[in-house]
Amino acid sequence: MVLVCFLLDLRSLSPSLLRDLKQSLLQLSNFYAVSSPWRSQSESLRGRFGLCYLFKNSVSSSDELRVAYSPQGNFSLRDFHHAVNNVPTDAFLPEISGSGSLCPRDVKLSSVLSDQVLYSWGGKDIVRKVIFLSSSLPQKVDSALKKTLMDAADKCVSVEFILLEQKSNHLVDIRESINSFVSSISDLDNCSFQNFLPDVKVLHSLIKRWLQDLKDDMEEPFQAHFIFKSDLVGSVKQISCNLSASVSHIVDGFTPHQTCSCHGIALSNAVKNRTGGPSCPVTGRDLRAVDVIENSVKVGEKTILFMPSFQSSMKLQQVSSPVDFNIIQRTNLGSLSEGVIFGDSYIVTPSASSEIDGALDETEQSELNAQLFRALCGALHSLDQGLVCSAKCNIQTMRETSFHCYYILQPSNGGPMLLRRLAGSEEILPVPDVSQFVDCSVPKEIEMSIQTSLLKVDFHFPSWFF
Repeated sequence: MVLVCFLLDLRSLSPSLLRDLKQSLLQLSNFYAVSSPWRSQSESLRGRFGLCYLFKNSVSSSDELRVAYSPQGNFSLRDFHHAVNNVPTDAFLPEISGSGSLCPRDVKLSSVLSDQVLYSWGGKDIVRKVIFLSSSLPQKVDSALKKTLMDAADKCVSVEFILLEQKSNHLVDIRESINSFVSSISDLDNCSFQNFLPDVKVLHSLIKRWLQDLKDDMEEPFQAHFIFKSDLVGSVKQISCNLSASVSHIVDGFTPHQTCSCHGIALSNAVKNRTGGPSCPVTGRDLRAVDVIENSVKVGEKTILFMPSFQSSMKLQQVSSPVDFNIIQRTNLGSLSEGVIFGDSYIVTPSASSEIDGALDETEQSELNAQLFRALCGALHSLDQGLVCSAKCNIQTMRETSFHCYYILQPSNGGPMLLRRLAGSEEILPVPDVSQFVDCSVPKEIEMSIQTSLLKVDFHFPSWFF
C-alpha cells in the first residue's frame, strides 16, 4: 500500500498557481473516488493521501508547517475538499535574490518526516511518499536535511521535489541553482527532482501520475498463458503474459442530491422536521437554507461529491433519438491503440430518412444521404483514418452524461462503418514499462521456430463484413 503526502510551499506559490494546484488536488480526489476499479460501489474508500502546507507566521515571522488533512481511516472526500478549499491564499511572500530568482528557504521536511505527521499515518507495512511542490528550492541539502532524508529511506519513504517555475523565470538563469540542488541529492536513491513550467496540460499529467501512484499497488497484473497446439521452441507450447488495464472506467451517472453542510450526508425526502423543512440526518436539528448544500452529487452507493462549481443540479435523463455526435478530428487508424477502445461496437449505416436539403423530396434526400455516406467511408478508408467525435451521451446506457463521451468512427472497404467508445484522457492509464523486452535481442533460431509454429495455426478469413 502506498500513502502520499502533498506538501505545498505557500510562501513561493503565487495566488494564480496556488489556485490551479488546489483545483488539481480536488480533481485528483474526485478521480480517486469515482474511478477505483479494485473496490465495489458499496465499499468505503481507504485514506491514501494527506495534505500539508508551509507558511510564514505573521506574528513570529517563522516558517511553520500546518497539516490540512491526514489520511486516518476511511477517505472522506468532503473533508478533503474542505481542507483544500481552506488552504490560505494570502501566504505568498516571495523573497527575491540579487540574481532575480526566488531565494531558497527551509523546506521543513524534518517536521513532515516525523512520528507526529507522516510516520503516524498508516500501518507498519506501508510505503510512504512525500511530494513537495514549490517555486523555489534550496540550493543545496545541508547535513541535517540529508540525515532526515537518509532516515526516511530506511523507513521506505521517498521524496519527490517538484519545482513549478514562475513564468517570469525565463528572464533569469536558474539552471545553476537547479544543477546544484540535483547534485546534492544525486546520491540519495529515495529522492527525485523534476521541474515544470506550470500550465493546464502539465498539471493534468501530474494528476494522472499521482492517481497511478495511489493505485499501482492495488492492481497486480492479471497473469495469463497463451497455449498453442504445436511446439513453439523445443517442447514449449505456451507464452506467459501479464494483462494490464489500459483504461480506468469512471463511474457513469451522477445523481444530484442535497446534503447537510455539517456532515455532508445526503438529505432524503423522508428527512423532514415538524415544519416541513429539512433536518440533519445525524443530529435531527432543523436546517436553514444556508445549512443545505445544493450542488452535491451521489456516485454509486456511498460516495458524495461536493461540486462547488455547479450552478444548478444536473438532471441526467434518458436520451431520445437522434443523438448528436460532434466531429472533433481525424486520426490515423494504424497508430490508434486498441487499448483505449472499450464497450460495444455499433454498426453505422446510412439512414433512409434524412433532412439534408429541404428542396429535395424524401427519395432524393435518402439517395443523397447514402452517397455522402459511401463517399465519406471511401475517403476515410483510402486515408486509413477514422473520425474522433464526442457526445453528451453514453450510447450503451442511452443516458445523458455529466461529462463528454468520446467515440471513433471507423470505415470499411465498401461496407458499413463502426462506432466504438474511446476512453477519455482522464481514464487512460500509463502504458506498462516495455523497455525490458523491447530492447532484448532474439536469436535467429527462435525467430525461425516461432514462424514455423505460426504457420501450423489454422488460418481463415474473418466472417464479418471487413
